[in-house]
Amino acid sequence: MFAKSLTGESVRPFRDRFEAGKLLATRLTQYSDRTDVHVFALPRGGLPVAFEIAQAIHAPLDIFLVRKLGVPGHEELAMGAIATGNVRLLQTDIVEAFGISSQIIDAATEEGFQELARRERAYRGSRPEPVVRGKTIILVDDGLATGSTMQVAVAALKEKQPKRMIVAVPVAAPEACNELKDEVDEIICLETPPSFSAVGLWYDDFSQVTDREVRELLARADRSHSSGHSASGAASGADPK
Repeated sequence: MFAKSLTGESVRPFRDRFEAGKLLATRLTQYSDRTDVHVFALPRGGLPVAFEIAQAIHAPLDIFLVRKLGVPGHEELAMGAIATGNVRLLQTDIVEAFGISSQIIDAATEEGFQELARRERAYRGSRPEPVVRGKTIILVDDGLATGSTMQVAVAALKEKQPKRMIVAVPVAAPEACNELKDEVDEIICLETPPSFSAVGLWYDDFSQVTDREVRELLARADRSHSSGHSASGAASGADPK
């Protein structure tokens, strides 16, 4: 399967999220070995990407919980997103186009926050909340379609007063990248295909990341950062092409 890059050239999709993370890490080398840098993943799909980045630049890794609010009957299409800290962002154009009532939105929001609380318990366990204030934050996902999930994550993290915010993704719709440019200090999108349709089309393997994999990757990242040694690539066996 092939896709078109912004230049019109045929490009091969990423093998998997681990490979995408390794490639993305080559654009973040200026943040290597810095004590003020912290990598955050949007779970679950963003974690394998962020894992490889954290390994490559020798930075601590954590998660920032955000959940998409899907349009009823078209769940892959986001009508908005929510984040830890009772932050909600709505895509008003989508809400109006589908005539979604406030009652439906509120019900989806309540259900979403319940799921965020479950994931917080499942993923974080006894791990302490990371310090964000005064830090340089690299916020990672496996791709941006509407960008609403990333936008709500950025808005929620800004309330914690980081020194600098960088968004890094392997692939994104051009509009999603453009909308985020003014919201963060830097945005890195490896591919911005003009005919973007779905993030999953840019991966040969876009299988769902499980809760268990999230916990395992976080634990491996903690051990690696504590010991100062990289564990890169072992989770998938994938090497960049």
